[in-house]
Amino acid sequence: MRIFDPHIHMSSRTTDDYERMAAAGVRALVEPAFWLGQPRTNVGSFTDYFDSLVGWEPYRASQFGIRHHCTIALNPKEANDPRCRPVLDVLPRYLAKDGVVAVGEIGYDSMTPDEDAAFSAQLALAVANDLPALVHTPHRDKVRGTQRSLAVVKESGIDPGRVVIDHLNEVTVGLVKDSGCWMGFSIYPDTKMSPPRMVAILREYGPERILVNSAADWGKSDPLLTHATGAAMREAGFSDDDIDRVLWRNPVEFYGQSGRLDLSDMEDLAGTYAGNSILRGGD
Repeated sequence: MRIFDPHIHMSSRTTDDYERMAAAGVRALVEPAFWLGQPRTNVGSFTDYFDSLVGWEPYRASQFGIRHHCTIALNPKEANDPRCRPVLDVLPRYLAKDGVVAVGEIGYDSMTPDEDAAFSAQLALAVANDLPALVHTPHRDKVRGTQRSLAVVKESGIDPGRVVIDHLNEVTVGLVKDSGCWMGFSIYPDTKMSPPRMVAILREYGPERILVNSAADWGKSDPLLTHATGAAMREAGFSDDDIDRVLWRNPVEFYGQSGRLDLSDMEDLAGTYAGNSILRGGD
Protein backbone atom coordinates (compact mmCIF):
# COMPACT_ATOMS: atom_id res chain seq x y z
CA MET A 1 0.00 0.00 0.00
CA ARG A 2 1.36 3.40 -0.98
CA ILE A 3 -0.15 6.44 0.71
CA PHE A 4 -0.22 10.12 -0.18
CA ASP A 5 -1.72 12.06 2.75
CA PRO A 6 -3.25 15.16 1.09
CA HIS A 7 -3.80 17.12 4.32
CA ILE A 8 -1.59 16.74 7.39
CA HIS A 9 0.04 19.36 9.63
CA MET A 10 3.50 17.90 10.17
CA SER A 11 4.84 21.05 11.82
CA SER A 12 2.77 19.86 14.80
CA ARG A 13 4.21 16.33 14.74
CA THR A 14 7.43 14.68 15.87
CA THR A 15 10.09 12.84 13.91
CA ASP A 16 8.73 9.64 15.47
CA ASP A 17 5.53 10.29 13.51
CA TYR A 18 7.48 10.61 10.27
CA GLU A 19 9.16 7.29 11.01
CA ARG A 20 5.86 5.53 11.76
CA MET A 21 4.23 7.01 8.65
CA ALA A 22 7.08 5.87 6.42
CA ALA A 23 6.85 2.34 7.84
CA ALA A 24 3.10 2.35 7.14
CA GLY A 25 3.57 3.24 3.47
CA VAL A 26 3.22 7.05 3.50
CA ARG A 27 5.50 8.26 0.71
CA ALA A 28 4.19 11.76 0.05
CA LEU A 29 2.07 14.40 1.77
CA VAL A 30 0.71 17.93 1.53
CA GLU A 31 0.88 20.21 4.57
CA PRO A 32 -1.65 23.05 4.42
CA ALA A 33 -0.98 26.34 6.20
CA PHE A 34 -3.36 26.58 9.16
CA TRP A 35 -4.05 28.11 12.56
CA LEU A 36 -1.34 27.12 15.00
CA GLY A 37 -3.61 27.18 18.07
CA GLN A 38 -2.06 30.33 19.49
CA PRO A 39 -3.20 33.57 17.81
CA ARG A 40 -0.53 35.26 15.70
CA THR A 41 -0.26 39.01 16.05
CA ASN A 42 1.78 40.18 13.05
CA VAL A 43 2.67 39.35 9.47
CA GLY A 44 6.21 38.35 10.40
CA SER A 45 4.99 35.36 12.37
CA PHE A 46 3.25 34.11 9.21
CA THR A 47 6.29 34.57 6.99
CA ASP A 48 8.45 32.64 9.45
CA TYR A 49 5.86 29.85 9.39
CA PHE A 50 5.61 29.87 5.58
CA ASP A 51 9.41 29.76 5.31
CA SER A 52 9.36 26.62 7.47
CA LEU A 53 6.73 24.99 5.25
CA VAL A 54 8.77 25.50 2.08
CA GLY A 55 12.18 24.85 3.66
CA TRP A 56 12.59 22.99 6.93
CA GLU A 57 9.66 20.57 6.74
CA PRO A 58 10.54 19.19 3.27
CA TYR A 59 14.05 18.51 4.58
CA ARG A 60 12.73 16.88 7.77
CA ALA A 61 10.35 14.65 5.79
CA SER A 62 13.09 13.62 3.36
CA GLN A 63 15.07 12.07 6.20
CA PHE A 64 12.35 9.41 6.38
CA GLY A 65 11.78 8.89 2.66
CA ILE A 66 8.66 11.09 2.46
CA ARG A 67 8.15 13.79 -0.17
CA HIS A 68 6.69 16.95 1.42
CA HIS A 69 4.61 19.60 -0.37
CA CYS A 70 2.52 22.40 1.09
CA THR A 71 -0.30 24.84 0.50
CA ILE A 72 -0.09 28.51 1.51
CA ALA A 73 -2.87 30.88 2.65
CA LEU A 74 -4.29 33.09 5.36
CA ASN A 75 -6.48 30.65 7.27
CA PRO A 76 -10.19 31.42 7.85
CA LYS A 77 -9.95 31.84 11.63
CA GLU A 78 -7.21 34.47 11.50
CA ALA A 79 -8.82 36.25 8.55
CA ASN A 80 -10.99 37.89 11.23
CA ASP A 81 -7.99 39.55 12.92
CA PRO A 82 -7.07 42.93 11.35
CA ARG A 83 -3.46 42.38 12.45
CA CYS A 84 -3.29 39.31 10.19
CA ARG A 85 -5.11 40.42 7.05
CA PRO A 86 -1.99 42.10 5.54
CA VAL A 87 -0.75 38.52 5.06
CA LEU A 88 -2.80 38.60 1.86
CA ASP A 89 -0.24 41.02 0.42
CA VAL A 90 2.71 38.64 0.93
CA LEU A 91 1.00 35.50 -0.37
CA PRO A 92 1.97 35.98 -4.05
CA ARG A 93 5.66 35.68 -3.10
CA TYR A 94 5.06 32.27 -1.55
CA LEU A 95 2.58 31.02 -4.12
CA ALA A 96 5.35 31.26 -6.71
CA LYS A 97 7.63 28.84 -4.84
CA ASP A 98 8.39 25.25 -5.82
CA GLY A 99 6.66 22.76 -3.57
CA VAL A 100 3.59 24.98 -3.08
CA VAL A 101 0.86 22.97 -4.80
CA ALA A 102 -2.32 24.88 -3.86
CA VAL A 103 -3.81 27.88 -2.09
CA GLY A 104 -5.13 26.75 1.27
CA GLU A 105 -6.57 26.33 3.76
CA ILE A 106 -9.14 28.93 2.79
CA GLY A 107 -12.87 29.08 3.42
CA TYR A 108 -14.86 29.50 6.62
CA ASP A 109 -14.58 29.27 10.37
CA SER A 110 -17.46 31.46 11.58
CA MET A 111 -18.75 32.71 8.20
CA THR A 112 -18.09 36.39 8.86
CA PRO A 113 -17.81 39.20 6.29
CA ASP A 114 -14.05 39.28 6.84
CA GLU A 115 -13.88 35.58 6.03
CA ASP A 116 -15.97 36.20 2.90
CA ALA A 117 -13.47 38.81 1.73
CA ALA A 118 -10.39 36.68 2.43
CA PHE A 119 -11.96 33.62 0.80
CA SER A 120 -12.81 35.47 -2.42
CA ALA A 121 -9.42 37.20 -2.55
CA GLN A 122 -7.54 33.93 -2.18
CA LEU A 123 -9.62 32.13 -4.80
CA ALA A 124 -8.64 34.98 -7.11
CA LEU A 125 -4.99 34.33 -6.21
CA ALA A 126 -5.46 30.66 -7.05
CA VAL A 127 -6.77 31.60 -10.49
CA ALA A 128 -4.02 34.18 -11.04
CA ASN A 129 -1.29 31.72 -10.05
CA ASP A 130 -2.84 28.73 -11.87
CA LEU A 131 -3.07 26.73 -8.65
CA PRO A 132 -5.73 24.46 -7.13
CA ALA A 133 -7.52 25.55 -3.95
CA LEU A 134 -8.06 23.70 -0.66
CA VAL A 135 -11.27 24.82 1.07
CA HIS A 136 -11.85 24.35 4.80
CA THR A 137 -15.51 23.90 5.75
CA PRO A 138 -16.51 25.18 9.21
CA HIS A 139 -16.80 22.90 12.21
CA ARG A 140 -20.13 24.50 13.15
CA ASP A 141 -23.21 24.88 10.93
CA LYS A 142 -21.48 22.65 8.43
CA VAL A 143 -24.32 22.34 5.91
CA ARG A 144 -24.75 26.10 5.56
CA GLY A 145 -20.98 26.54 5.49
CA THR A 146 -20.60 23.98 2.71
CA GLN A 147 -23.41 25.54 0.68
CA ARG A 148 -21.87 28.97 1.10
CA SER A 149 -18.43 27.68 0.17
CA LEU A 150 -19.76 26.19 -3.05
CA ALA A 151 -21.51 29.46 -3.91
CA VAL A 152 -18.30 31.47 -3.43
CA VAL A 153 -16.33 28.96 -5.51
CA LYS A 154 -18.89 29.27 -8.31
CA GLU A 155 -18.81 33.07 -8.17
CA SER A 156 -15.00 33.11 -8.36
CA GLY A 157 -14.89 31.52 -11.80
CA ILE A 158 -12.29 28.93 -10.79
CA ASP A 159 -12.66 25.54 -12.45
CA PRO A 160 -14.44 23.41 -9.80
CA GLY A 161 -12.21 20.50 -10.74
CA ARG A 162 -9.33 22.49 -9.25
CA VAL A 163 -11.05 22.84 -5.85
CA VAL A 164 -11.30 20.37 -2.98
CA ILE A 165 -13.98 20.98 -0.36
CA ASP A 166 -12.53 19.42 2.76
CA HIS A 167 -13.74 18.11 6.14
CA LEU A 168 -16.91 16.66 4.63
CA ASN A 169 -19.19 14.09 6.25
CA GLU A 170 -22.31 12.07 5.48
CA VAL A 171 -24.48 15.19 5.63
CA THR A 172 -22.41 17.38 3.30
CA VAL A 173 -20.90 14.98 0.76
CA GLY A 174 -24.03 15.00 -1.40
CA LEU A 175 -23.87 18.78 -1.68
CA VAL A 176 -20.38 18.60 -3.18
CA LYS A 177 -20.76 15.44 -5.28
CA ASP A 178 -22.60 17.17 -8.13
CA SER A 179 -20.66 20.44 -8.00
CA GLY A 180 -17.62 19.22 -9.91
CA CYS A 181 -15.38 19.94 -6.90
CA TRP A 182 -13.29 17.25 -5.25
CA MET A 183 -14.51 15.81 -1.94
CA GLY A 184 -12.14 15.78 1.03
CA PHE A 185 -12.58 13.71 4.20
CA SER A 186 -10.53 13.97 7.37
CA ILE A 187 -10.16 10.74 9.35
CA TYR A 188 -9.77 12.24 12.80
CA PRO A 189 -10.69 10.87 16.24
CA ASP A 190 -13.93 12.02 17.89
CA THR A 191 -14.66 15.18 15.88
CA LYS A 192 -14.58 14.11 12.22
CA MET A 193 -14.71 10.85 10.23
CA SER A 194 -13.70 7.31 11.22
CA PRO A 195 -12.42 4.56 8.89
CA PRO A 196 -15.72 2.58 9.03
CA ARG A 197 -17.74 5.72 8.22
CA MET A 198 -15.38 6.50 5.35
CA VAL A 199 -15.82 3.00 3.96
CA ALA A 200 -19.60 3.45 4.03
CA ILE A 201 -19.30 6.70 2.06
CA LEU A 202 -17.01 5.06 -0.50
CA ARG A 203 -19.54 2.26 -0.93
CA GLU A 204 -22.31 4.76 -1.60
CA TYR A 205 -20.47 7.36 -3.68
CA GLY A 206 -17.53 5.46 -5.19
CA PRO A 207 -13.85 6.48 -5.21
CA GLU A 208 -13.97 9.19 -7.88
CA ARG A 209 -12.81 12.70 -6.85
CA ILE A 210 -12.40 11.64 -3.21
CA LEU A 211 -9.39 12.58 -1.07
CA VAL A 212 -8.87 10.89 2.30
CA ASN A 213 -6.57 12.60 4.80
CA SER A 214 -5.59 12.39 8.45
CA ALA A 215 -5.55 16.18 9.10
CA ALA A 216 -3.22 15.27 11.98
CA ASP A 217 -2.19 18.34 13.97
CA TRP A 218 -1.60 19.51 17.55
CA GLY A 219 -4.97 18.14 18.69
CA LYS A 220 -5.98 14.57 19.42
CA SER A 221 -5.20 13.05 16.03
CA ASP A 222 -3.43 10.13 14.38
CA PRO A 223 -1.19 10.36 11.27
CA LEU A 224 -1.77 6.66 10.54
CA LEU A 225 -5.52 6.93 10.02
CA THR A 226 -5.07 7.03 6.24
CA HIS A 227 -3.42 3.63 6.59
CA ALA A 228 -6.26 2.46 8.86
CA THR A 229 -8.76 3.54 6.21
CA GLY A 230 -6.95 1.50 3.57
CA ALA A 231 -7.03 -1.52 5.86
CA ALA A 232 -10.77 -0.99 6.47
CA MET A 233 -11.36 -0.74 2.72
CA ARG A 234 -9.54 -4.01 2.14
CA GLU A 235 -11.51 -5.75 4.89
CA ALA A 236 -14.74 -4.44 3.32
CA GLY A 237 -13.84 -6.01 -0.02
CA PHE A 238 -12.48 -3.06 -1.97
CA SER A 239 -9.84 -4.02 -4.52
CA ASP A 240 -6.18 -3.06 -4.29
CA ASP A 241 -6.82 -0.82 -7.29
CA ASP A 242 -9.62 1.02 -5.46
CA ILE A 243 -7.39 1.50 -2.41
CA ASP A 244 -4.52 2.77 -4.53
CA ARG A 245 -6.84 5.15 -6.33
CA VAL A 246 -8.17 6.69 -3.11
CA LEU A 247 -4.90 6.81 -1.15
CA TRP A 248 -2.45 7.59 -3.95
CA ARG A 249 -3.71 8.32 -7.47
CA ASN A 250 -6.50 10.72 -6.47
CA PRO A 251 -4.24 13.11 -4.50
CA VAL A 252 -1.61 12.85 -7.24
CA GLU A 253 -4.23 13.79 -9.83
CA PHE A 254 -5.63 16.69 -7.82
CA TYR A 255 -2.38 18.31 -6.70
CA GLY A 256 -0.69 17.40 -9.98
CA GLN A 257 -2.78 20.18 -11.52
CA SER A 258 -0.33 22.61 -9.92
CA GLY A 259 2.46 21.41 -12.19
CA ARG A 260 4.73 21.33 -9.12
CA LEU A 261 4.17 17.89 -7.67
CA ASP A 262 7.57 16.19 -7.43
CA LEU A 263 7.32 12.44 -6.98
CA SER A 264 10.43 11.55 -8.98
CA ASP A 265 12.61 8.72 -7.71
CA MET A 266 10.11 7.86 -4.99
CA GLU A 267 11.32 4.28 -4.70
CA ASP A 268 14.90 5.41 -4.10
CA LEU A 269 13.80 8.16 -1.73
CA ALA A 270 11.65 5.83 0.34
CA GLY A 271 14.54 3.40 0.84
CA THR A 272 13.97 0.79 3.49
CA TYR A 273 10.80 2.47 4.77
CA ALA A 274 8.91 1.69 1.55
CA GLY A 275 9.46 -2.00 2.19
CA ASN A 276 8.09 -1.94 5.71
CA SER A 277 4.38 -1.55 5.17
CA ILE A 278 2.63 -2.77 8.29
CA LEU A 279 -0.48 -3.71 6.34
CA ARG A 280 0.76 -6.46 4.04
CA GLY A 281 4.51 -6.83 4.01
CA GLY A 282 5.54 -4.00 1.68
CA ASP A 283 2.86 -4.20 -1.00
